[in-house]
Amino acid sequence: MSSEQGVTPTPLHHRVPDLGALELLLAVARHGSLGAAARDVGITQPAASSRIRSMERQLGVALLDRSPRGSRLTDAGALVTDWARRIVEAAEAFDAGAQALRGRRDSRLRVAASMTIAEYLLPGWLIALRAERPDTAVSLQAGNSAAVAERLFAGEADVGFVEGLAVPDGLDGVVVAHDRLAVVAAPSHPWARRRGPLDPAELAATPLVLRERGSGTRQVLDAALSAHGGLAQPLLELASTTAVKAAAVSGAGPAVLSELAITEELASRRLVAIPVEGVVLRRDLRAVWPAGHRPTGPARDLLSLTRG
Repeated sequence: MSSEQGVTPTPLHHRVPDLGALELLLAVARHGSLGAAARDVGITQPAASSRIRSMERQLGVALLDRSPRGSRLTDAGALVTDWARRIVEAAEAFDAGAQALRGRRDSRLRVAASMTIAEYLLPGWLIALRAERPDTAVSLQAGNSAAVAERLFAGEADVGFVEGLAVPDGLDGVVVAHDRLAVVAAPSHPWARRRGPLDPAELAATPLVLRERGSGTRQVLDAALSAHGGLAQPLLELASTTAVKAAAVSGAGPAVLSELAITEELASRRLVAIPVEGVVLRRDLRAVWPAGHRPTGPARDLLSLTRG
């Protein structure tokens, strides 16, 4: 019965010998000896003999004439060897092409990261990556967490790093660090001289210098204060951590910033940390990538460095 009448043909891999068997047959043709061929491909002579017999059963023809003087290809064996050579050459071309694709992938790394991570964590990670992969060109795009997700969905980044409450929809991720948000003000601000901590309602009701909506910092703050009346209209809404910090240092008003970003300002007393009770301002920092597509190549290596 033909395949047109509904009989499914046997899969090709059941009918055609594997590459290892074909390479062994080519080695027999080169050396004229099964033992020498076995040594050439790195297996024992009994294993080579068994593999040739298995190939003969699979093809239904004798491939070798065996004698005390060695092994000689039969006429059918010579024909099969010619076909095998073409298959192995095609496989070598396939492998070379795959290596070229891997080399092109490994020659660059596109990273998208939210502002705090881009400014305060990624430089150290990228220096460590360069020590391991000096030939990989790295580009870094900084933006808020929503922009990072957009770049990953658009295929414009190989791996992303975000701040916030959860992994954005459509992405997979892993926590690589933790961070706390701090309420800070210039030493001249009344909060810098208060004796007791702020309560959440007072913080929520006060106009603050804040990052824009879509940033991880804003997401965490919005969620933390939602049960206390929500955030007041911002005093200033700025698009970078550096801009928020500069505004706070200048005395424009109190701000909420990552502890990673204010170490020097707190040490030099250009900013003062204001204690807050009754609210948790902690967040996870995550590496993220499109769901189902775990990072490979230099992106995978960068991910391992962040967790080391």
